[in-house]
Formats: sequence, structure tokens, C-alpha cells
Amino acid sequence: MEMTMTVEEQKSRTARSYKLILLFSMVSMTMMFAGLTSAFVVSKSRVDWLKDFQLPTAFYWSTLAIIGCSATFHLAKKAIMKDDQGKTTLFLLTTLALGILFVVLQFLGFRQIVDQGYFFTGSGSSITTTFLYVVTVVHLIHLAGGVLALLIIIYNHFKQKYNSSQTLGIELGAMYWHFLDILWVYLFLFLYFFK
Repeated sequence: MEMTMTVEEQKSRTARSYKLILLFSMVSMTMMFAGLTSAFVVSKSRVDWLKDFQLPTAFYWSTLAIIGCSATFHLAKKAIMKDDQGKTTLFLLTTLALGILFVVLQFLGFRQIVDQGYFFTGSGSSITTTFLYVVTVVHLIHLAGGVLALLIIIYNHFKQKYNSSQTLGIELGAMYWHFLDILWVYLFLFLYFFK
């Protein structure tokens, strides 16, 4: 007995599959960052650990920028569900601008750390700043994937591929950006409280 699926059932199954794949990816990324933060905690007992190190102020601002990304991506998703193409465009482009601002602020934070006399590699480095650098750069690499996905979503949006009945790309993008947001807030709070 052969069963056939309707177009809607096929779309629903495809959407669930893509979301599950993304979820598995996010779980594996979470495990990687859990390992990095565990190594950070273990390394705090080293005698060369910087006890008075302060996070750069640019990291505080970058945290606000990435929270803004999450909010504007959510608003883009809500707008496309109402077939409001104009607001969707506005919120997607705002998300992109805030994502780029986040990256710029991260590099400004690196500059502030170096200006304080701390280095990430070489003889002038410390294990504290090297860990900070590794954790932040790994997050930035994942963010680069998010920016690339966002650019594809914006391109598809301008090609009119999204509407209230076809939101999968924007939904997946929003899921990933919310994950990046939560991940950075966790990392920021971790680095702030576990110096």
C-alpha cells in the first residue's frame, strides 16, 4: 500500500528535518563551548592567572548589539508572517548592521586589551588573555556563519522567496541568531564573573 504526502505534509516534514539538523549543530557547538569554559575554570588555579583582569568596555556594548540582533531577527520573522515585506526588509538589514557592529566592537575590545598591555600570544601574553581570545574568536567564527546565512536570507527575501506561507529560511536564521545571542551572553557573564 503506497502512501502519498500532500505538499503541506512534505513542507512540514522538510521544515522539521532542517530544524532538527540545526538543533543538533547547536548542541554540538554548546558542548564545544562547555569544554572551553571548563578548561578556563581549571586554568584559573595556575599561578600566572591574571586576578585583576577586567573585560574591555567594548564587550559590554557588543553584548547589547547581539541582543539587538536577536530582537530585530524576531521582529523580521513576525513581519514576514504578516506578509509585511517592508518591515521584514528593515528588520533583516538592521540585524545585519547590528551583527557587523558586534564584530567591530569585538575587535575594538581586543584593541583595548592590547592597549592595557595584555597580549594574546607570544612572550607578552598570559593564559588569561589567551583563553579570552580563543573563546571570543571561536564565537566570532560561528557568528561569521550566521552573517553568511543572514546575507543569503536577505538575498532570498529580495527575490521574494519568503511570505506568510513560506518562512522556513527566516525561521532557521532566527533560531541560529537567538542561539548565538544566548551563547554570547553566557560567555560574557562567564568571563565577567569567573575572572
